[in-house]
Amino acid sequence: MPAESALGRIMKPSYYWAAWAKGHSRRNFGWLGTWGLQRPPWGCTRPRAPFKRRNFSVAVQLQAAAVVKVPTMAESISEGTLSVMLKKVGDFVEVDEEIATIETDKIDVSVLAPEAGILQEIFVNEGSTVIGGEQIARIEIDLGRPLSKEDTSARPGDVLGVSEAWTGEIVAPELTKPAHQPIDPIEEPKLATPTPKPRKLTNVEPELNPAGSTAAPSMPGDRGKRSVKMSRMRMTIADRLKQSQNTAASLTTFNEVDVSALVRLRRKYKDEILESHGVKIGFMGAFTKAATLALKAFPQVNASIETDEQGDAMVTYRDYVDISVAVSTPKGLVTPVVRNCERLSVVEIERAIAHYAQKARNGRISMDDLAGGNFTISNGGVFGSMMGTPIINLPQTAVLGVNAIKERPVAIDGKVEIRPMMYLALTYDHRLIDGRESVGFLVKLRDYLEDPVRMLLE
Repeated sequence: MPAESALGRIMKPSYYWAAWAKGHSRRNFGWLGTWGLQRPPWGCTRPRAPFKRRNFSVAVQLQAAAVVKVPTMAESISEGTLSVMLKKVGDFVEVDEEIATIETDKIDVSVLAPEAGILQEIFVNEGSTVIGGEQIARIEIDLGRPLSKEDTSARPGDVLGVSEAWTGEIVAPELTKPAHQPIDPIEEPKLATPTPKPRKLTNVEPELNPAGSTAAPSMPGDRGKRSVKMSRMRMTIADRLKQSQNTAASLTTFNEVDVSALVRLRRKYKDEILESHGVKIGFMGAFTKAATLALKAFPQVNASIETDEQGDAMVTYRDYVDISVAVSTPKGLVTPVVRNCERLSVVEIERAIAHYAQKARNGRISMDDLAGGNFTISNGGVFGSMMGTPIINLPQTAVLGVNAIKERPVAIDGKVEIRPMMYLALTYDHRLIDGRESVGFLVKLRDYLEDPVRMLLE
């Protein structure tokens, strides 16, 4: 077979297609502009490349997909509810940007974007139940690099980072794609509402509307009502509180404490502690430290009733003290745990409480922050509570309620004096704790709070 001449090869359409395809490598396909992406060279019969969509650049069109999944949750949480979708289809998202919130029995779990790109599709509606690992959305991402916000605003003529001076085998004429003229939306015809014609009252109607009668007076104020679905966290709180009342033999004992020394101590050192430690000192640090020392003196209050593998009831005693501190959030009550309180100072405990309270109010509390806890302190005094009976947080066996500090007249050495006083309430499980331990615990706690220097000697 005679060898094919160079001129013969050039005259074949396949030659132009090969050269055109070579110039359209992944990072070098903008040399023909928009025209080159829509049709191959003259004479080629290969199908056209897809047209541009939604005025996005080529970088957006040639994309891979990243699937957004529900994060793996703790073993105690089997499912959750997609409470809110923070992004909608077509929005640009950054890497690790929060795009949805999953509401669980205990906390809200944030769903983060695994890649940067355009949110292409959402698979799950708000309010639907989801499980760990379930796919809820898909993100279009660039094959070579994360997309930036500039990519979403590119014009139809933009190309993917091609050098101005391109050297290739083919030089094509520069064609300009005519700009698309905006199409005015078609408005539906508006139907004119006919004006009602006045009508005369019949001989029956005057009897129903006698002359001089007035309409019935409307009720003042708004008497509307609305029903809101109970959140998953609120339902869990309700179930557990009722379970606690049905399980534990709950009993509450009270005592009162003179916090004059504690108030003076805080007033004297609060500015110095804030300057040296960066901690705004309050009363919860002292309450927690005093409760820790009292728990060491009465280990039954730090114990719990549990069941072994054979189903037998067991009493578990602990040498460490992990205290759950109740924190109120807009969605309900959570109890982050301050661990190893026996090793911490009052300032360190105060710092930990402030840290967990801030995380809880910002919705950033994690399951690890809530796990465990041997004893709970609930501070109703911040809301003005004078006295209350807190409910035990199972499987714990006791909860301490501290209330508001109020100045009251008290008898001191035969004289009436005005002192800052506070009521303490201890709700305990009478199945494990007797009255002697509960009263002794409160007396020990009172002694530490009335003379806080004693806590330094322990």
